[in-house]
Amino acid sequence: MAQYDTIRSVGVGARAAIDEGLKAHMNKVYGLMSVAMLITAGAAWALGGLSMSATPTEYALGNGKYLTELGYALYVSPLKWVIMFLPLVMVFAFGAMINRMSAASAQLFFYVYAALMGLSLSSIFLVFTATSIASTFLVTAIAFAGLSLYGYTTKRDLSGMGTFLMMGVIGLVVASIVNIFLGSSALQFAISVIGVLIFAGLTAFDTQNIKNTYIQHAAAMDQEWMAKSAIMGALNLYLDFINLFMFLLQFLGNRE
Repeated sequence: MAQYDTIRSVGVGARAAIDEGLKAHMNKVYGLMSVAMLITAGAAWALGGLSMSATPTEYALGNGKYLTELGYALYVSPLKWVIMFLPLVMVFAFGAMINRMSAASAQLFFYVYAALMGLSLSSIFLVFTATSIASTFLVTAIAFAGLSLYGYTTKRDLSGMGTFLMMGVIGLVVASIVNIFLGSSALQFAISVIGVLIFAGLTAFDTQNIKNTYIQHAAAMDQEWMAKSAIMGALNLYLDFINLFMFLLQFLGNRE
């Protein structure tokens, strides 16, 4: 593999420096991802709570719960389509703009994106019980940690999976959009199963890719480029985690 050729081509001292730099780089990736996860969770929890009311209104949810005016705007009015698709648009925009952005601007964009993702995900607190959300998050965290560790430590080249997995993601997006209008429970089940498998694979693939990318560019040591590379790596792993969590929630979540 290319990363091992790079390591073998340098001396012992340089290899040690690359190893130390790689550890620091991966710590930064996971640190950025963790902050983004906290922002998303906080935004989703806060907005989910603000969207519900125990006071009877015309926006009844059942089980003695009602939507507030904010909840109606977020989940019922045409604004819901903006909230639903804005994170997807922002991901593509981020990928197109990051080379023209500073590392500080890219990090701020990432955190703003995480907050908007929390807005998009806040409806899960209206649909699923808090206990099942917490337990599914724990299961996702354990699975993610194992898959990411595998991607980091395996000697197997996972690069061949990339194209196949990305084609699978595109298929999932198309199928999910179609099912918004069809409302098929069978199709939703199939989407959830395939989604779990695809994002499990992407977690391992993206982790290895982040590692390999660092090693291949370690000699240049362009700090600005490395910082933006860490942000993009954190974004990829963040999306893997969020999607894995949402698909698992379809199986493990107890609905209100």
